[in-house]
Amino acid sequence: MHMYNIIEKKKNKLELTKEEIAFFVNGYVNDEIPDYQMASLLMAIVLNGMTDKEIVALTLSMANSGDKLSWKENSVDKHSTGGVGDKTTLIIAPIVSCLGCQVIKMSGRALGYTGGTIDKLESIRGFKVQLDEDTLKQQLEKLNIAIISQTKNIAPADKKIYALRDVTATVESIPLIASSIMSKKIASGAKNLVLDVKVGSGAFMKNITDARLLAKTMVMIGKEAGIKTVAVLSNMDQPLGQNIGNQLEVQEAVSLLNGNGPSDLRELSITLASYMVSITKNINYEEALKLVVEVLQNKKALQKFNDLVSSQGGTLDLDNKAKYQYKVLSNKEGYITKMDTATIGKISGLLGAGRLVKEDKIDYYAGIILNKKINDYVYKGDLLATLYTDKEIDLRNDYLNCLTFSNKKVNNNIILEVIR
Repeated sequence: MHMYNIIEKKKNKLELTKEEIAFFVNGYVNDEIPDYQMASLLMAIVLNGMTDKEIVALTLSMANSGDKLSWKENSVDKHSTGGVGDKTTLIIAPIVSCLGCQVIKMSGRALGYTGGTIDKLESIRGFKVQLDEDTLKQQLEKLNIAIISQTKNIAPADKKIYALRDVTATVESIPLIASSIMSKKIASGAKNLVLDVKVGSGAFMKNITDARLLAKTMVMIGKEAGIKTVAVLSNMDQPLGQNIGNQLEVQEAVSLLNGNGPSDLRELSITLASYMVSITKNINYEEALKLVVEVLQNKKALQKFNDLVSSQGGTLDLDNKAKYQYKVLSNKEGYITKMDTATIGKISGLLGAGRLVKEDKIDYYAGIILNKKINDYVYKGDLLATLYTDKEIDLRNDYLNCLTFSNKKVNNNIILEVIR
């Protein structure tokens, strides 16, 4: 078997066998196939696509390239394709673990506008994101929940292939995106999975047609791998919730668990949690929804979050200690009808909430609190947002330029579609 023949076959739009796919995945991981040949094959895949059989074979080969974990039948995971202000893991993991589902969330530090789940948790003083195996097992037995940084060698083929895709203009391919996400989920070992596929100006998938295809592809892979999988398409045409930035997002998650919080974040969190409970406990969605709402209302989910923080060594302190606060006041009147969510995310990154390279140090207190969002009516002089930072950097005009006003409201549902 030769890499040249595999490249030529895919160039000619022919289907690769699972043996050929395993050959190039393993060969690349073991440094037996050079970057230039893998880059050529990736470009052929981008241009000519892959069949479902090829996508499944690629995903499983990447999942099998490193350590594979295995958890109980009641284990459940959630994955988001990324968005601005997305702190749902901090909310739904405590909810779901209150209802007899085991949540072992292995998350990462983000490279981009804002931090990942681990960065958010590290904004909590003393929170330990690494647990040894015995401590992890003890915590799961006691609390049914643990959120830790990824320490195992999970899907190394994906890590290496993605790094090459990133520098060869081969990122935007649904077969490659789907196999990248699902290889890590399969290797992480949860038996049930809910996917939050973001759509809109602040998401990787800008339109619902592409998002729907990605969601259907990932659900198909999950089923082929024996994982119960549901995908929720959610709106990312504006930031999720009101708070962007690591400590600010923890603050908002706690507020929602305490019975407050913005309606869009609440609706999405309840929806995702309900599907997680539904597929894990094998009950219908409506029954799962009632259980989810109940543990929010009786504050059991809030107590579970506090137990998680305490068990992993953290102490909650929700006072923001940013040195500067810049208040953004409106210079227009009308309904906000559009927000440039990606640029708002970039602004939060410039304030210090994210990292451009993995060595960058995050300012945990940096970020943005939004006072007005889509379909809110605004008068001149109204407070639109507050920017928090330790930098002497005034980005208020940049934020104003992200907003579009009109005299009419627009459609703005948070849940767009569910794919099973």
